[in-house]
Amino acid sequence: YSQIDTPAFKEGEFLKYKINYGLLNAGFMSLQLNSVTKDNKDLFHVDGKGWTTGFTDMIFPVEDNYQTYFDKNTLQPHHFIRKVSEGGHIKNKEIFFDFKTHYAKVLDHKRNTEKSFFIQNNINDMLSSLYYLRSLNLDEFKPNDILAIDIFYDNQVNKIQLQFIERTVLKTKFGNIKTIKLKPMVEVGRIFDESESLTIWITDDKNKIPIKIKASVLVGSIKAELIEHKGLANSLPIIFN
Repeated sequence: YSQIDTPAFKEGEFLKYKINYGLLNAGFMSLQLNSVTKDNKDLFHVDGKGWTTGFTDMIFPVEDNYQTYFDKNTLQPHHFIRKVSEGGHIKNKEIFFDFKTHYAKVLDHKRNTEKSFFIQNNINDMLSSLYYLRSLNLDEFKPNDILAIDIFYDNQVNKIQLQFIERTVLKTKFGNIKTIKLKPMVEVGRIFDESESLTIWITDDKNKIPIKIKASVLVGSIKAELIEHKGLANSLPIIFN
C-alpha cells in the first residue's frame, strides 16, 4: 500500500473519545498531535491520554499516558513513552529507536533496566502505528484483504494483521459517516474470547480517523466512540440526507 498524496493529519489535530463498558460511561481518551524539533529532527509528537470517570474510577482507576515522536517524512518512530497506571498496575517505559544502527533501546524505569533489540526499517511503536495506517492509500482495499503492520512492544516485534471487512455507513453524533470496517486478527484466549472480537471503524476518506472501536471481552463489551475533533487535515465524509 502506498502513502496517500494528501496528508491524513496535521499539526494541531485533537481527537477525544468516550469509552463505555456496557451501559456504563467508563472514561475518556484523547490524542493531541503537534510538531516539534527534537535531536535536530522535524517530528510529530502525539500525546495520548486515557482516564476513568465516576464509578469506574472508584473501582478500577486508570490513568494512562502514551506518547510518540515520529519522523514527519518517513513516519518512523523516534521516541516512545508508556506510563500506565491501571488499578494499581504500573508500567513506566521508554523506547528510543535508532534506524541507522537498527536497534531499539528500551528503558524500564520501574525495574531500572536497559535493553537493546534489533529492528528493521518498517517498525512502528504502539501509537505511531495508528498514524502510519492513516497515511496509507486504501482506495483499492477490498473485503478480506489483509493489511500487516509490524509493531515493536513488550520487547519484541509483533505482526498485527488487519482484515478489511467492508465499506459501510456509520451513524455518529456528527451525522452518518462513510467508514471502513476492520478486524484485527487477535490472539485467542488472552483478553478476547474469540479471534475476531475486536472491530475498528475508520473514516473512509483522506483522514482515516478511528471513529469507533468495539471489543467483546470475557466480561462484557467495551466501546470507544469519537465525541470531539479539532484541527482535521480534511473535512469528514458526512452524508447529508
